[in-house]
Amino acid sequence: MVTFAQWYVRRGRITRRTWWLHYTLPIAVLGLLAGLADQSFGFGDVLTYGGPPPAYEVGTGGPFALLVTLLTTVPTISAAVTRLHDRSHSAWWLAWVFLPIVGAVLLFVQNGFLRGDGGPNRYGPPVGAGQPGSLPYRL
Repeated sequence: MVTFAQWYVRRGRITRRTWWLHYTLPIAVLGLLAGLADQSFGFGDVLTYGGPPPAYEVGTGGPFALLVTLLTTVPTISAAVTRLHDRSHSAWWLAWVFLPIVGAVLLFVQNGFLRGDGGPNRYGPPVGAGQPGSLPYRL
């Protein structure tokens, strides 16, 4: 079983399965629930910029979305870094996020869809290689 401290700040490497099931999907669900809570309490708002069409709208969050964002920022970064480590990339790869759209897509594909290194790399042994509590298979 993973403790809260281990979930909050990961070390070493994690598999795609762990990234999806322990981080990405639960944090996305928390964000969705926070957005729904903000809307139901009347905190969310939609701001319209520009004049006549083509104007664009931006949704703003409320206190629930802010709280979820603040509480999940560290685990999100930690999971992304340890997933990049599984692919033998350094944390500097997170700088791709500053390249609009392309950077986010690149990191999403790297973390969520590409297989990690099968053997040991500079960030440690592969997940499941004799570590206590590790699963015997690799996704």
